[in-house]
Amino acid sequence: MKVVSKSVAVLALGLLVGAPVAHAQGAEFSLGGGATLPLSTFGDVAKTGFHGLVAVSFAPSSFPLGIQIDGMYQRLKNEDFIPGDRSSQIIQGTGNVIYKFKSSEESQFRPYLIGGVGIYNFKAVGGDDVSPPGEGNTSTDFGLNGGAGFDFKAGSIGLFLEGRFHNVFSGGEDAKFIPITLGIRLGGN
Repeated sequence: MKVVSKSVAVLALGLLVGAPVAHAQGAEFSLGGGATLPLSTFGDVAKTGFHGLVAVSFAPSSFPLGIQIDGMYQRLKNEDFIPGDRSSQIIQGTGNVIYKFKSSEESQFRPYLIGGVGIYNFKAVGGDDVSPPGEGNTSTDFGLNGGAGFDFKAGSIGLFLEGRFHNVFSGGEDAKFIPITLGIRLGGN
C-alpha cells in the first residue's frame, strides 16, 4: 500500500508541475478517487471499496468530442463468508470518447458523457491461502464502460464528479461495478 501511496504522490506532483505545458497544448490531466460499488454477482463476493484514477484527455474547446486515456487502481474487500482476509484488486486502463455538452462561456458547470473500452486485471490479494502465480489468483479481461459527469471549471484548474458503469467480460459471469470519482483537473483550454 505504501508503494501505491508514493506512486500517487509522485504522479500528483508531476501533474502540478506539468499543468502549464498541458494548458498550452490543450491537454487536461486528471487525478481523482472515490468509492467503487460492486454489482450483480461481483457484489455477492465483494464489498464497496475504494479507487484512485489518473487520466489525460484531449478535448478541443471548439468541438464537443474528445478522447481520454485513464488508469485506475481499485481495492474491494471480499465478503466475510469467503475464507481468509482477502480482497479483490483491479488495475485497469481504458480509452474513452468524451462528449461535452455545450454551455455558455461564463458557465463553470459543464456536464459530459464518457464511454469506451479497456483492459482489466483482477487479482485476489491478502489472506493466508494465496495461490501461486498461474493458479487462478489473477486474470486479465476486456471490458466496456459508460457514464456521465460534471466539470466545475475555474480557469485552468477544476473539479469533477463522475460515475461510470463498467462491464468486464470474464470467463464466467461478467464483473460489473460503478466507481464514483471526485477529482481535480489541470490544464486544458
